[in-house]
Amino acid sequence: MHAAYLTRSEAFHIADFYTTCPRKAQFHTDLWCYFTVQNCLLDFGRPLIFCPLEWLPLSKPSAGDYFHMLYNITTPFLLLKLIERSPKTLPRSAVYLCIITFVMGASIHLVGESINHRLLLSGYQLHMSVRENPIMKNLRPETLIDSFELLQYYDESLAHCMWYAPLFLILFLYFTGCFTVVKAQKTMPISAWLLLGPSGLYYWYLVTEGQIFIPFILTFFAMTATVVHQKRKGFLPDGNGLFLLYSFSLSLVLVTIWVACLWNDEVLRRKYPGVMYIPEPWAVYTLHLRDKHMTLTD
Repeated sequence: MHAAYLTRSEAFHIADFYTTCPRKAQFHTDLWCYFTVQNCLLDFGRPLIFCPLEWLPLSKPSAGDYFHMLYNITTPFLLLKLIERSPKTLPRSAVYLCIITFVMGASIHLVGESINHRLLLSGYQLHMSVRENPIMKNLRPETLIDSFELLQYYDESLAHCMWYAPLFLILFLYFTGCFTVVKAQKTMPISAWLLLGPSGLYYWYLVTEGQIFIPFILTFFAMTATVVHQKRKGFLPDGNGLFLLYSFSLSLVLVTIWVACLWNDEVLRRKYPGVMYIPEPWAVYTLHLRDKHMTLTD
């Protein structure tokens, strides 16, 4: 029957049928696997990449820098592919703005982290502020310290905000479409359980190293509120939604354990004052582990 001849009640009936009828939502094993591998290799594991200085001198981009460049390309692509598979039509303008902001923030971070990596090789201590660092005290003229503080602001504050806030917003927008009334789709497949550990560990790294607990916890609360709201309508998260929700839950548990283990560290307390005490893993490394590592290496 042609749409022009439908009565209003028939049109509402058909619209209600398509919005409430069971739909098939497969778990995106390929995309989540790509996400996990590239996040662990190109982001989480990037600082661990070692390359002799004879191959890539300090005046040239390091191997980690090239991995960061690749991350800045592959992650937006995977996010767009994930949005394409969303059963729900998401606002395109919001998605595009998030992707553009994400790329800009990640690119700023690329430059800042590249310089910080070279400062570390010169003895920079991540558990100290810029002005407290020994290599900065003899810097002349002293106004150069202001430039390094500006660099830290771009790297640690502005870049992280422009990088992670759009990332979490895109994941939340995708999550809003991951609901179903089909009973068989309210569980996660084995592949999802296998990816859950690495995924939760990666989000823990984002929260701690990126110092983005507030955007993270707001996203988690928004996901939880969405689940409660949709449950009242008879909908529950499908496999993809459960995977995201469990990944965030696991990372929250890991952050809690991390903070509890370092709660009484006086040196880190000076670096991270106030209630929001979440030390960065690399600050812990330069404080407690780097000297031991260098001793073992020697």
